[in-house]
Amino acid sequence: MSYIAMNRFRIVKGQESEFEQIWRTRNSFLENEPGFVKFNLLKGPELEDHLLYASHTLWESEDHFIAWTKSEAFRKAHAGAGDRGHLYLGHPEFEGFETVNGATVG
Repeated sequence: MSYIAMNRFRIVKGQESEFEQIWRTRNSFLENEPGFVKFNLLKGPELEDHLLYASHTLWESEDHFIAWTKSEAFRKAHAGAGDRGHLYLGHPEFEGFETVNGATVG
């Protein structure tokens, strides 16, 4: 069984390039974390006052994800996040999912 951790971000229109650049150039410190499998930043629909994005991480288990959130790597990866409030409409919304059924190609 695996675990998917997602954060939804409502990004102010006109700020999407800056938001995407931050994600492209930041060090997430995920690659060496036990249980980390994969990361994606997803761009969703454009709505009336914002664009929707989601960060999506796949973990071997929820326990691995929780351990990461309590780590020094997590603190370093999120340093300065509060300085970018002009990009967001509200706070990110976290959603965690335990996989019930899945498939891979190949």
